[in-house]
Amino acid sequence: MSPDHTDFRLLKAAIDLTSSLDLKNGLQNFVNQACALTSSPHATMCVLDTWGATTLRLEHHDSYPAPPVPDSLPSAIPVTTPLLVNSPQDAPDIDLPASTPPFLGVSVLVHEQVYGRLYLMGKPGGYTDEDAAVVAALAPAAGIAVENANLYADSKRTARWISASQSLTTTMLEGTDEEEALELIAKTVREVSHADTAIIVLQSVGDTWAAEITDGKNASTLLGLTFPPEGRAMSVLHEGTGMIVDSMSRAQTMRVPQLAAFGSALYAPLRSRGVSSGVLILLRQIGAPEFDASELSLAESLASQATLALELASARHAQDVAALLDERDRIGRDLHDFAIQQLFATGMALDAAKQKVAQGQADPASIESLIDSSLASIDEAVRQIRTIVHNLRERDKAVGLVERIRRESSLTRSALGFAPSLVITLDGSAINSDLDNELVVIDEFDGRVDPDLSDDVVAIVREGLSNIARHAHATAATVTVDVSGRGKSGRVRIVINDDGRGIDPSRTRNSGLANMAERARRHHGSFDADTGDGGVGTQVRWIAPLED
Repeated sequence: MSPDHTDFRLLKAAIDLTSSLDLKNGLQNFVNQACALTSSPHATMCVLDTWGATTLRLEHHDSYPAPPVPDSLPSAIPVTTPLLVNSPQDAPDIDLPASTPPFLGVSVLVHEQVYGRLYLMGKPGGYTDEDAAVVAALAPAAGIAVENANLYADSKRTARWISASQSLTTTMLEGTDEEEALELIAKTVREVSHADTAIIVLQSVGDTWAAEITDGKNASTLLGLTFPPEGRAMSVLHEGTGMIVDSMSRAQTMRVPQLAAFGSALYAPLRSRGVSSGVLILLRQIGAPEFDASELSLAESLASQATLALELASARHAQDVAALLDERDRIGRDLHDFAIQQLFATGMALDAAKQKVAQGQADPASIESLIDSSLASIDEAVRQIRTIVHNLRERDKAVGLVERIRRESSLTRSALGFAPSLVITLDGSAINSDLDNELVVIDEFDGRVDPDLSDDVVAIVREGLSNIARHAHATAATVTVDVSGRGKSGRVRIVINDDGRGIDPSRTRNSGLANMAERARRHHGSFDADTGDGGVGTQVRWIAPLED
């Protein structure tokens, strides 16, 4: 074959390579062209990761199987020059068996870094210096083809991330609640980044941080996983800067053993206005392509939307509370005005009776009846005023546990589509607003539950009703909160029932129930969720002992 013809074929092969925008097809074309230009029966292209392990293998073979090649030969291919070995004597520094077939290898560089290695083998009569020159000239074209394919893939990936970002923003602005928004973010980011698992780490009980949202491979086993204060996740949280780990399975330090089952990892802080509220972790299986810097930048941008989801949900909750309190203030004013008018009317009636008595026109029976009705009106007005002052006029931070539970029940009406039934009992006796001694009973109820346990009681009622609103498709719900006994011999018991469709056995996401269980564990109590009474809906039971 003439040199001119060889140069033409090489030029054509190089043009074919650099014009390809599909990475895998481009690399396979590179392997095929190398075999055609050198008349080699066999060729293999190995794409390498940071650790030198093969992440992608492409081959070309003639009809008969490729001869075995010692592992030491491909790893010995130099960075900038070909390796030509027709017999073991051509590579005295490498321990090769006599059966080693003719071998020709070259490195493919991208940005002056070894991206992969191409090696040809088994050519009858061996490879020549001209063969080595051909593959050495073709390798840079393969590097350019890889770079072009990566740039094209980056543009498509950026477009996917932008589309996902727009979709998430629209969904969150439509009023999706906090948990559903975070679940959607985890799922969307995992899919758009081609990760196998997504984790959102948020603050849990006390100072601990845990996997509150998980999606993808091993999601159920990773849910609730706690992260140590000295680990990577907490470093990203406090420093506000993301990081990429090339391989979790090869990491020298692994404080969370469950993550060692994965390959490359990406950590991005959930950050807004200079404050981090959580961490997004993306994981790929061992052997999958590593995350790169452009993906980290995109993930950090999208992770900020997770923070936005939290802030929007918090703002909506605060707005609901404000609306409820405004409504209660209005009702309070109406009741207060009614009580004043009632007292004024009673005063006028008594004044009229006084005039009759002074004029000697009074009938003892009518005067007695008037006095009785006036006393009843006064008692009713006083009771209304006391209730209003206790429940509506106090500062929110001073509101007791009973009122906080009632507020949580009221706040979920719009989400549920109906008013849940709420029963609060003390030592088995219901606290009824019609009781004259209600305020005394409420003070006793509030006094038996310490502030820390009170916060968890309110959180359980909120979480239970929120779960019903989101998942149960129920038409009725009942919440019973009972405090019985005193000190460590006493306990608070919460039972929440609904008539919905029950717990979906295929649902892997159950952080709400996990949070309830964790709150019970923290107080040395118990928690369980099962089918409701009569085999309908769900019943949640949460018990914790009182503190001294």
